Order: sequence, then C-alpha cells, then structure tokens
Amino acid sequence: MSTQYEAVIGLEVHCQVLTASKMFCTCPNEFGAEPNTNVCPVCMGHPGVMPVPNKEAIRKAVAAGLMCGCSIPNKSKFDRKSYFYPDMPKNYQLTQYDMPFCVQGKIHISGKGFSGNELPDKYIGLTRIHLEEDVAKSTHFGTSTGVDFNRAGVPLLEIVSEPDMRSADEAYAYLTALKQIMQYGGIGNCDMEKGQMRCDVNISIRPVGETAFGTKVELKNLNSFSAVHRAIAYEIKRQIIMKESGERIVQETRGWNDDTRESYLMRTKENADDYRYFPEPDLLPVNFTDEEIDEIRQGLPELPEARRNRFVNDYSLTPYDAHVLTLEQDISEYFDAAAKSSKAPKLVANWIISELLRLLSEAKITVAECKIKPEMLGEMVNMIDSGAINGKIAKEVFADMFENGKTAAEIVKEKGLVQVSDESAILGFVQQAIAANPDQVQQFKDGKTAVLQFFVGQVMKASRGKANPKSVIKLLQEELSR
Repeated sequence: MSTQYEAVIGLEVHCQVLTASKMFCTCPNEFGAEPNTNVCPVCMGHPGVMPVPNKEAIRKAVAAGLMCGCSIPNKSKFDRKSYFYPDMPKNYQLTQYDMPFCVQGKIHISGKGFSGNELPDKYIGLTRIHLEEDVAKSTHFGTSTGVDFNRAGVPLLEIVSEPDMRSADEAYAYLTALKQIMQYGGIGNCDMEKGQMRCDVNISIRPVGETAFGTKVELKNLNSFSAVHRAIAYEIKRQIIMKESGERIVQETRGWNDDTRESYLMRTKENADDYRYFPEPDLLPVNFTDEEIDEIRQGLPELPEARRNRFVNDYSLTPYDAHVLTLEQDISEYFDAAAKSSKAPKLVANWIISELLRLLSEAKITVAECKIKPEMLGEMVNMIDSGAINGKIAKEVFADMFENGKTAAEIVKEKGLVQVSDESAILGFVQQAIAANPDQVQQFKDGKTAVLQFFVGQVMKASRGKANPKSVIKLLQEELSR
C-alpha cells in the first residue's frame, strides 16, 4: 500500500445464534434440513400472525455483549426495517435500530497477523451488537433462483465494529478473535461455509495524517476469513489507484469474486432512510434489571485470551503454543485435560501441535472423534518423561493409539517396546557398534566429533530403538575416548 494513504476499515459481522427454535416462532433452528420444511405461518409472514421473542436468543445476545466488553442498557426494543426482497417473506425484517441490546464494546488484537507481520497491540471498538431475524437462503441456478425459507427467522447477531482497523491483517485478527469469543461462549458455531457467520467490509482510504473519513465502499460475498483478507488488500490498492489517477470514489456496494480475485459493482449504497425503521408494534420493549445482567455475567465462560494467559502461566507454554492451542475451543479443552493428567504439560503441547493436529487433518476428523482421549495422551507423555519409552518409540506408539484406541501401556507391553535404560545392557550394543566401524572410530579420534551421531544411529538400530538415548551418548563418548 502507498505510504501516502492509510486504510480505514470497519466490519459488520452476522453470527447465527445457537438456539433450539427460531427468533420469533417455534420452528426448529437447525442446519441441513430438507428445503422449506422448518417453516410456519409466523416465519413465512402470513397475515394476522404474532411474533413471540426467543428468550434464550436474547440472553445469548446479552452474554455476547458482555464477553465483548459492551455496556448493556436496561431497556431495548425491536424495530421494523423495510426489506423488499424474495428472501424476506414479510417484506420487512424484525431487527433493532436505536436501542440495541449491547453498545460500546471492544475486541483485543495482538501477535502476528495473517501475513506474518507483527500486529499493533490494540483494541478494536464495537459500536453495537443487536439481535434480528435472518433471511432465507437464495440459490441461483443459471437464470432461476431457488429460495429455502428454513433459515428465515433464525436468530442472528449483527456485530458492528468501529472503523478502527488499518490493514487486512488487523481485520483478519479481529475476525479470528471475534469468532473465538462467539464459539467459546456457546453463542454460535460460526461456520462460514454453512452461512452461520457472514461478514461485510466497509473500507475507505485517506491521506496519512488526515482525520476526516474518505468515501466508503462496502464489500460483500466474502465466504472465508482469507477471502476477507484478499478482498481488503485488493480494495485498498484499487482505491489508491483511483485516487492517484484523479478518479472520484463513489459510495457503492461491491461484490467479491474469489476466483478472479477482483471486486465488482453490485449497486449504489442505500441510506438508513431507505429502510424506514420504526418501532415494532407487535413486540413490547425488553427490560433488564441490573441483577439480571449480573446473573448472565456470572455465567460467562473463560474467554480465549484469558485461557491463553493461563496456559502460559500455569503450564509454562510459549505464547505461540498457547495461541495455536486456543484457536479452536475443542483443541484447547483437549490440551487442558491432557495437561492436567500429565507431569510434563509442555511436552503434551508439543505432541498435540506437531503430531495430533497433523493426524486429525490427514484423517479429516475432529478431536472429538479422535480415539486418543486426553488422559491417554497424558499417560504416554508421562512414560516418555519417566524414561519408560523414548521419543522414537513414542511416535510408533502414538500412531498405533490413533489407529486403534489402545493405551500407550497396552501397546508397549504387547510389542515389547519398553526403553532399555540398564547401562550394562546398552554397553553391549555400544561396543558392538564400535567394533563394526573402525573407520568411523578413527574419524572420531581425528576430531570429527559429528560422527558420534552415526554411532548413536547404529546403537539405536541394534537395540530396535529401545535404548535410552542419553545413556547411549554417555557410553559412546566414554568408549570412544578410551
């Protein structure tokens, strides 16, 4: 990006709320049902029906706000937003306008960005979090469009940031942090491929040092965090090129084509007046007492940032390891359980990051489906830590555990893999390796100490990998120095 300009970026993120039923009716809130089967007169907008707000969705909206550092007003209300489009059967959407459930929050970002660059340690402000009903899902087939109303009426949080981000990396970090909070809090699954989390970007540029905002452009059709990153980087360059060539940037909505890696014009941007907001006449305002808000606050879970700090402080992990292990809630809980059952939590972290995540990816399964339970990994690590098995044997044992679900102790006993730590037994292997390789012995005596690793390999091969490596090195050095 040209150093003469800086980007001003704000995000509007929609997150479906995990509830048993929809926002204003009793239809199931579930993904994957046959099209147009989870519908009723209320969510289909039939005349004369009355909406009934989902109490659990409202509670989760407040919880989401508290986890994001928002203030929770004691009084909120729902509004109607004129919305004339095939995916909204009522031709208006029940949402919130001037009295949302959550206001003025913040999300912390730091560490390394998506591009590998160091991020500034900063907070991204939240303007508001409000609750509304989702629209139907439209699927385009050439010149025809099919509409599935199963999604219409699903409770949906809209999380609106302040324009505090200055780069694609910052936007990516903000989205990652926000997704983690929503998942850890049980607010939503946030699966973008299933449409459970969606993101629109508002972006403008201005000369460095300028405080006034430039003309913003909205980006849509962003179906992954990496697509958001690519789209922002592209749009920043596009707007700079326009500025430097004397073209005028106009307020508009642009779509993103991730195949061509380009944005395209969709429409000129609507203003708030076009939506004709007014208070929803069929719903009373929602009132919260301070005690009710405190009760929700007391039930909040440990948040990702607090968990990262605990892993560093309690288990002596590096900040990087703690970051990797808390990216997904189920992985962080798996590590926490395994670490508590082990005497070497740092070694547990190493096995999860280097081996378990790789095997899960190759097998295309989740950690919940993994046959190695946390306590089983903790037991195996304890065997390594105590010297019962070495790292090489442990890899064989771990692969077997992943395949058949047996414990490390069972596999070691069945295959006779207990590490040999008796130095008198190891000495025989050492002397055998030295006697069989006189040329390498002479190299060692000539000062080429790197050849020691050759002898280590020979001893481990002769012992079928069961010799204690520390004892092997100690005895080799003694024998070769005679």
